[in-house]
Amino acid sequence: MGRPLLYRSPMPGLGLSMGITLTMLSLIVLLPIGALLLQGVSYGAEGIWATVNRERVWQALFLSFRLSLFAAMFNLVLGVILAWVLVRYRFPGRRILDAAVDLPFALPTAVAGIALTALYAPNGAFGALFKDLGWRIAYTQWGILIALIFVGLPFVTRTVQPVIAEIEREVEEASATLGAGRFHTLTRVVWPMLMPAALTGFALSLARAVGEYGSVIFIAGNKPLVTEIAPLLIVIQLEEFSYDGAAAIGIAMLVISFLMLLFINLTQIWSRRRIGYV
Repeated sequence: MGRPLLYRSPMPGLGLSMGITLTMLSLIVLLPIGALLLQGVSYGAEGIWATVNRERVWQALFLSFRLSLFAAMFNLVLGVILAWVLVRYRFPGRRILDAAVDLPFALPTAVAGIALTALYAPNGAFGALFKDLGWRIAYTQWGILIALIFVGLPFVTRTVQPVIAEIEREVEEASATLGAGRFHTLTRVVWPMLMPAALTGFALSLARAVGEYGSVIFIAGNKPLVTEIAPLLIVIQLEEFSYDGAAAIGIAMLVISFLMLLFINLTQIWSRRRIGYV
């Protein structure tokens, strides 16, 4: 008998793979964050707190994270429904709708902001309709929410779509055969399988919304204490050459974002363990 041939993976070994991964991670993620934290260290904790502990900054932070959370929650529901329709049903125009989901990825955010402002301004196509009803969308917090929903929806849909495609219809049929209704099948059979991917899409949508700038400044109105977002305050600090102030607000956003994403990741771990027990 001949000697068995050793299997050689086409991928590089652990050492080379880890080296490439850590190098790219450092250049793209760790170094920028490290530079931000280093700027904060040079500014000092008292300076950071003095910059952040102002009504205008707190209102901007609260507005950014609150509306980002609302937009991500809306995208979680709409994104899962849209992904389900695109995967499970065949209808005229499905491919066009599927391609349209990626438009926020390809469209420059500034262009998206101008387009949304033109549509929802009081003299716009949609804004005129809402104006007749006594509602105002552009230059209000509603306009900011719509812009954040627009840029974050594809993250949920594209994350959930492959998971829905892998769910076999036999699983739902078996649940129905055992006497389960549609709601029970959805909540106890389908949703536990979708939850990890849906939470990942939710986290991506939330992260995109928190740092969004281009599509928001045109439709927000940028009124201090009312429609001024935190990224705009950072830009204002940079334009005034207050790099320490910009770093302080950036660090505050970084800490809040880290805590929110940590909570989401812990929820994902819990959901995966729960699926293992079901």
